[in-house]
Amino acid sequence: MKKVVLTTLVLVLGLFIITAQSVSETKEEAAYVSFTDSCGRTVEIPSSITKVAPSGAVATMYFATIAPEYMCNVNSAPDKEQMVYLPQQLAALPATGSLYGSKSTVNYEELIKTGAQILVDIGDYKSSIKEDLDALQAQIGIPCIFIEGNLEHMAQAFRTLGSILEGKEERGEALAAFTEKTVAMAKENSAKVKDEEKVRVLYTTGADGLGTNAKGSTQAQVLDLVGAENAVVLEKVTNKGGGNVINAEQLYNADPDLIVFSSDSIYDSVANDSVWSNLRAVKEGKYYEIPDKPYNWLSGPPSINMLAGIWWLGNLVYPQYYDYSVEEVIKEYYSLFWNYSLSQAEVENLLSRAR
Repeated sequence: MKKVVLTTLVLVLGLFIITAQSVSETKEEAAYVSFTDSCGRTVEIPSSITKVAPSGAVATMYFATIAPEYMCNVNSAPDKEQMVYLPQQLAALPATGSLYGSKSTVNYEELIKTGAQILVDIGDYKSSIKEDLDALQAQIGIPCIFIEGNLEHMAQAFRTLGSILEGKEERGEALAAFTEKTVAMAKENSAKVKDEEKVRVLYTTGADGLGTNAKGSTQAQVLDLVGAENAVVLEKVTNKGGGNVINAEQLYNADPDLIVFSSDSIYDSVANDSVWSNLRAVKEGKYYEIPDKPYNWLSGPPSINMLAGIWWLGNLVYPQYYDYSVEEVIKEYYSLFWNYSLSQAEVENLLSRAR
């Protein structure tokens, strides 16, 4: 009888161990899910993500809006003026620069110590991304994924992030909906602009203003979307933040109807500058400085900041079609994306040199 009882106990215990192992293995498998990223890579990622390493500037901006509390790093430390509007926890995060590529100087051991469950790259698709992320993933031992995040794919990027980040589906949908509303508004209004109404816009950067974001550059895509005609057309276009550098002759040949200056440019002195003062747009007072808090509204980098730029630039260039209160839309944008409630005085200050 004792042998029977003992045998039964052994069988039950064995069954319990097998069942426990099976449950454990099932939980282990459930901790990861397959995810296919925007460059076609299928990566096993955590099913519950609450710690993320953004790869660079664009990814940092995305995560600062959808899940700042999940961020393990920033690409660069925000300055005091930026921090007025940004989530306050960003100030304490390590600034890692770009996490991969030729400009990367990050210490991967330090990055891993942050506890990041995943590295996410967001931005424009490049043919080298797949190889780069495969190599990086093998090197650091955590999942690395790419999500396409230019204007065309921005709404979907927010929805994708909402689906993989713990508890962020509703937040991702709200950001995606505003993005879709903005892009649809611009496409509808730009389609109304007649050829004879086209405004030729020069987008300048740099201390002398001769850095230009030419037609076809990623940095100038808001101009195209709102229906403006880029005044600078070049054979070889760079997508770098400073744009193509032109000379004074090219500047006069461009002869823009309207000029928008980045905040690091010569906006304050163009009226008295021998190179700029004879331009038609300067003589007629049709030059403006792009708002840049917490980021330049048109680019630098071209990311979610462009959404504010679309509403501002469309109204500036074609007020007859982009007919709305810019102040009210910008308040809505800051409230939704940055969780910051702009006062009337603050929004007027942001726009004081921009209209």
